[in-house]
Amino acid sequence: MNTYEFIAIEGVIGAGKTSLANLIAKERNAKLVLEEFEDNPFLDKFYTDRERYAFQTQLTFLASRFQQQQNIYLKDLFQSSVISDYIFDKDRIFARINLNGDELALYDKIFQIMSFKAPKPDLVIYLQSSLDRLLHNIHKRGRSYEKDMDPDYLNELNEAYNHFFHHYNRSQLVIINASEIDFVTNSDHLDYIVRNIFEAPLKAQTTYLSPK
Repeated sequence: MNTYEFIAIEGVIGAGKTSLANLIAKERNAKLVLEEFEDNPFLDKFYTDRERYAFQTQLTFLASRFQQQQNIYLKDLFQSSVISDYIFDKDRIFARINLNGDELALYDKIFQIMSFKAPKPDLVIYLQSSLDRLLHNIHKRGRSYEKDMDPDYLNELNEAYNHFFHHYNRSQLVIINASEIDFVTNSDHLDYIVRNIFEAPLKAQTTYLSPK
């Protein structure tokens, strides 16, 4: 039986990371930490004018995520592990796409200071997905500020995430093909994920999972 004190689930917007985090936290009786993206007052404006509101949006997310991360290891008497639906490092993926010049330079200075103090997950689960599946999931959940999201921007994010996790080595990594799995409505798929993460030894730095 594999035990992890801190598991983080990642993926592009619409990949299903929050859904999987909720399901695994319930399955393992773990403390759940969800990204507070709806508290960002600039998010709606960002999706209508990326260039104008990118810097404010990014810094607000950075501060919020850092504050949340400091509470990751606050112990709970009844829950020995933590499941989060993001990693702190994700913030820089968005920054590299949305910022440039002096704004990016200033952001990088702040990020480097904070990153040293952010907890490192024992295991990261990356939900890799196709653009079509991401667009389908975004449309299905119907968030108002996402309804006019540019597919080109989403595709750029998807490529940036794939590149980031292709080189990721800070933690044990599990990559799941989210285009071929339905852990929300198919209990067999959820069992497959849980079984392979918690009951089977992860022998490699990176493990790929896809249902048979």
